[in-house]
Amino acid sequence: MKYYLFIFLLALNTTVGMSQNNTENTTAKKSTDSITAKSESTVKGIIIDATSNQPLENVNIVNLNQVIGTATNAKGEFELRARANDTLHLSYLGFKSIKVKVTNDWVDRIEKSTITLTELALALEEVVVTGLQLTGYLEVDIKQVKINTNYRYSISGLSNGYEAGKGQASAVTKVLGSIFNPLDFLYNTFSKKGKELRKLKQMKEDDNIRNTLAGRFDREVLTALLGVNKVDLDEIVSQCNYSLEFVSTANDLQVLDAISECYEEYKVLNRGRKKRL
Repeated sequence: MKYYLFIFLLALNTTVGMSQNNTENTTAKKSTDSITAKSESTVKGIIIDATSNQPLENVNIVNLNQVIGTATNAKGEFELRARANDTLHLSYLGFKSIKVKVTNDWVDRIEKSTITLTELALALEEVVVTGLQLTGYLEVDIKQVKINTNYRYSISGLSNGYEAGKGQASAVTKVLGSIFNPLDFLYNTFSKKGKELRKLKQMKEDDNIRNTLAGRFDREVLTALLGVNKVDLDEIVSQCNYSLEFVSTANDLQVLDAISECYEEYKVLNRGRKKRL
């Protein structure tokens, strides 16, 4: 009798233990699913022209907080991962760019929110195009072609290349100088904007953002993501030993790569300086 009682109590204890484990596992799974769902929340919208109410295709939308981007389809629709209080930067050629704050009631809403963009009214200045007076002789005509002397060169042992301007110090010299001179513009910018500049790596890894920057020359998306104005952005590129011609002709993706290279050099050199101190 005692033997059967022992077996019964043992089976009862095992059943209770398994029930508790199943309950804990179910609770943990629900908690994990809840966290995953929260982290992958999205917003949906339709972007239209404020004047014609027609949908706008290929509007660039960038989440400035999570550093991810997308573009609208032919119907002006988009869906982007976002959380409450994130800021979305919307830009479209010929229209005024805007920033939109993500609200709690917008996140994971089934209905698409409608956003309007206003067309810019810009007066174009007169453009004069001067043609080359060709003679038909190659030796003479070739001299009229402007030669770009701002070439890029590489240093043995280093993976990155550098663009040489006229009579400028090397990029490494400038970065070293900025580290040992706290009053230097480059040092102040890199040290104070560390959080924003860490977004550079995320920006380079997002194909949508790279595609957006490759076709832009206005620096607008870059300044919004990095939290600097256009003047400071051009100054950073210049201080990183890129010529004025590069600053004025490079697209936004090239500028992103240039600043990213310079910032990586700064981090390596600054880390070595701190160890010596």
